[in-house]
Amino acid sequence: MTRRQAWYLALRPFSYTTAVIPVLVGTALAASEEFDLVLFVLALAGSVLILAGTNLATDFFDFVDGVQPVASFGASIQSGLLTPKEVHVAAFVAFSAGAVCGLILVAVAGWPILAAGVASVLAGYFYTASPIKYGRRGLGEVGVFFFMGPLMVMGAHYVQLEELTWTSFYASLPIGLLVANILHANNLRDIQNDRSRAKVTISTIIDRPGADLLLWALVAGTFISIAACVVLDELSAWTLMTLGALPAAWLTLQMLRETEPVRLNLLVRNSARLHMHFGLLLALGLAIEAL
Repeated sequence: MTRRQAWYLALRPFSYTTAVIPVLVGTALAASEEFDLVLFVLALAGSVLILAGTNLATDFFDFVDGVQPVASFGASIQSGLLTPKEVHVAAFVAFSAGAVCGLILVAVAGWPILAAGVASVLAGYFYTASPIKYGRRGLGEVGVFFFMGPLMVMGAHYVQLEELTWTSFYASLPIGLLVANILHANNLRDIQNDRSRAKVTISTIIDRPGADLLLWALVAGTFISIAACVVLDELSAWTLMTLGALPAAWLTLQMLRETEPVRLNLLVRNSARLHMHFGLLLALGLAIEAL
């Protein structure tokens, strides 16, 4: 492994779709009334940079606190090619760069964006940082649902229109459920590791098959929520294009037959792929409605 590969593991760019999709959905929803390309790019860049900072901070604190899972995708510091200080400093650089994008948006859209940006940075850093480290207290899925679902989708929508709407909230729910599902899949894989290191997650509390049932509920809830929004006329029928993600959902659920952590890496990958497929189809449906 080279240093470049170690930085790749620390930054985890393969996870950035979870930051891109909410911005695409929120912007596509607003596009029926307004679309500013510069504001969209700034929101997208800020979102990705904050996630990069979160990934780096998580890698740093997982290593320092000795809870890095063996089967995890991240092993940048364990490789010996990067020092903990380098990764920690890089986290602050990423957060700072994301904050710059946010401050420009604040100048245009006002204090709600400032509140959302500050909350997102703090949530990203204290996901694993003391004294809060809510990601190790069974609140990880709840946190990512809120910050990478409603907050990001509604924030991207607000940047364009400078208003908060129930429609943007409803559109954010399936995105939030699917990003929570990615983290839940990750925690389901790491049950034994997390228990041995006194790390509390929903999966370590309910164990399997309870964790399997929760994953089913998150995936099913995603499609049920979008269908309900269409039936209640909160979202356009074009958003039913998301049913095209059902094959990806089925492949994800099939991976629950695995028991070995390394094999369950495929569950995490498929969960991320489902989030991307569903999110792109939702954004496309909203964009078609706008056009």
